[in-house]
Amino acid sequence: MTALRDTPRFLDALRPQGCFLERERAESGEIVSIATVFLTNRACPWHCVYCDLWKHTTTETVPLGAIPGQIDYALSELSAPAIRQIKLYNAGSFFDPRAIPPEDFPAIAERVRGFERVIVECHPALVNDSVTRFQNELTPHAPRPTLEVAMGLEIADDAILAKLNKRMTLAMFRRAAEFLREHRIAMRAFIIVKPPFVRSEGDALDFAKRSVDFAFDCGATAASLIPARFGPEALRSLAASGDFAPPQLATVEAALDYGVALGRGRVFADLWDLEQFADCQKCFPVRRERLSQINLEQQPLERSVCEFCQSANQ
Repeated sequence: MTALRDTPRFLDALRPQGCFLERERAESGEIVSIATVFLTNRACPWHCVYCDLWKHTTTETVPLGAIPGQIDYALSELSAPAIRQIKLYNAGSFFDPRAIPPEDFPAIAERVRGFERVIVECHPALVNDSVTRFQNELTPHAPRPTLEVAMGLEIADDAILAKLNKRMTLAMFRRAAEFLREHRIAMRAFIIVKPPFVRSEGDALDFAKRSVDFAFDCGATAASLIPARFGPEALRSLAASGDFAPPQLATVEAALDYGVALGRGRVFADLWDLEQFADCQKCFPVRRERLSQINLEQQPLERSVCEFCQSANQ
């Protein structure tokens, strides 16, 4: 099954989709300020069932100079002191030449070279010499920023990956991770909590645990847990057939608790629009704050018991 798609809406190739500041616990253990920039570029060639990011893309490759210009615009909007890291995220892969023209690598590197860490995202199939080319552009002189590549693992199960139309196997992910490790490039893994074709909350938690383990086995220094959300029309079709339902908040909580307790690397829960997963609005603010604190402290925190729903937060 492939994602059902319409024509992407018109976008300004000279402006990023958005930008904001966030705080994150760094590999050093410090809590640092990060500029996150969502770049505008051509749609991803992969049509994953769960993805609707193509709605925020252009139909053609952006002109040369557009991506550096988007970064300039974002950094002018985020004129805050002490920003130490930058995430250049896009609706696709940073090393897809149809999305980010490689000819712009020197200009992009010039703009982000002053950060301690530069984080980009990419499909494992495109982790190749383009990565080291960009790394070399970043590091002509010391001190050098750390390059980190975030890859979508999604779930550590080849059969479900195939159903998701990810066009990736675990062996492919492992090879890409080895390439990054060999070139001293950091790696982060994106993991979906309860993607399509995982029917029960118990299975969702088991798969999330297995995926976190696999990511760290491959050398990840960070893993991001992303609850599966409604969005693409394909997910509504799968929901009607019983093949998809978003996870319960308790499953996300348990997955984060497991990952952090391992102590193998940083594990973060994606808190965007988290309220949709809550089954009790009375205790939701407390539960969200707990997840936020775990994200920053990377230490297990005790759960409280809600006097209204009793079992929801146990």
